[in-house]
Amino acid sequence: MNEKICKLREKLNTSIENEEDYEVIYKISVELDELIAEYYRDIE
Repeated sequence: MNEKICKLREKLNTSIENEEDYEVIYKISVELDELIAEYYRDIE
């Protein structure tokens, strides 16, 4: 799970650096938030 979060975070950072469309950045950000929330639910 942690590896998935790191890869998605890298994808988000790359999208921001490349000034991709807002909708793309937002979609990745939401996916990342959901993955992080899932991760914390699993460890509790």
